[in-house]
Amino acid sequence: MNWIETVAYAGAQGAERANPLPMLLIFAGLIVVFYFFLIRPQQKQRKRHQELVSALQRGDEVIMASGMMGIISKVEDDNVTVRVAKNTELRFQKQAVSATLPKGSITNLDG
Repeated sequence: MNWIETVAYAGAQGAERANPLPMLLIFAGLIVVFYFFLIRPQQKQRKRHQELVSALQRGDEVIMASGMMGIISKVEDDNVTVRVAKNTELRFQKQAVSATLPKGSITNLDG
């Protein structure tokens, strides 16, 4: 046999098929990692924010997404009116409230 016939003979037998199980396990592992590190924390954060928004009431001291602080003077279906200074009230969507503050945090609002 010469060299060309040896190569042709080796190629004719075909290669063994690779086992797909390790690749499927890696893919499943990536899905689990994405779920626990990206999807689940975001769902928890969204749920906490939704609870915050639904519990808003008159007199709550809040911080808006823009960084503005004020006291809620009126709560409507989708909006809140926030007093940010003496004789100054602004209307925001409820979703723009990013956090509530403990009572008494805003002391210089009327003076």
